[in-house]
Amino acid sequence: MHTWPVAPAAPATALDRPEQACLGALIGQLGEPGFAQGALEGLNQALRAGSWSVYRLRTGQPPVLHCSAARGVPDTTRDCFAAYLDGLYRRDASFDAVRRQRGAAAPLVLKMAADEAPSRAHREAIYQRHGVLERLSVAALEDDGSLLAVNLYRHERQGVFEPVEQERFQRLAPLLLSGVRQHLRLQARLAAPADDAGAAPDDGPAATRARLQARCPALTARELDVCERLLRGWSYDGIAADLGLTVATVKTYRARAFDRLGLHFRSELFAWAHGQRH
Repeated sequence: MHTWPVAPAAPATALDRPEQACLGALIGQLGEPGFAQGALEGLNQALRAGSWSVYRLRTGQPPVLHCSAARGVPDTTRDCFAAYLDGLYRRDASFDAVRRQRGAAAPLVLKMAADEAPSRAHREAIYQRHGVLERLSVAALEDDGSLLAVNLYRHERQGVFEPVEQERFQRLAPLLLSGVRQHLRLQARLAAPADDAGAAPDDGPAATRARLQARCPALTARELDVCERLLRGWSYDGIAADLGLTVATVKTYRARAFDRLGLHFRSELFAWAHGQRH
């Protein structure tokens, strides 16, 4: 396991041409539905990555997958995250160097080879099973105490990250992290009413489920699971990973729940939840 501080954020003119192309592609994808795939295509103009993922870790809570994609290899990112969610995250010490940071500490760049995985189970369930050779990450503690990790993966047929690619990633890391943060903020704004910023009722998931069931007793347990997580601002990918479902199945449960609730859009769900608080 290797760890470095990120390079100071440089102006675009200080980046080489592949890095500038990567940054331009990232900016162009912000807020777009195809952000995960488009951003990965852009990243590959500066360094080769077969897949990538963006997830968030909170102490005492399951991790949340914000987005993921693959390029040139089978997309097993959700399968990998499902294995991670199934307990591996509790024993993941690979981000401990980030957690030891205090205050407004800078993000860190971390590189982990398959044989450096935190445990044998982690190595077998994610790296060996899916042919992942190496992970290059930038991670930081956020203002809310969570840890946000942006992870690029090289697969067996690609070989390891080359020194020039590591150097480029170190220069791009603060810009990449800022871009991901901005994309997540834009997503939250698009998903939520303007006057509520997407906030769900603040008295806990159990109370939210009770209100949903009071409005429509016919809601099934899975439909409640999906709606409650939507109200907490989770993405479809995150809900799918948490519940062990496909994204398509999550959307099917959402559609059935909305039919029962007489809703058409996620914003209507947020508006209803907002009204329940007042």
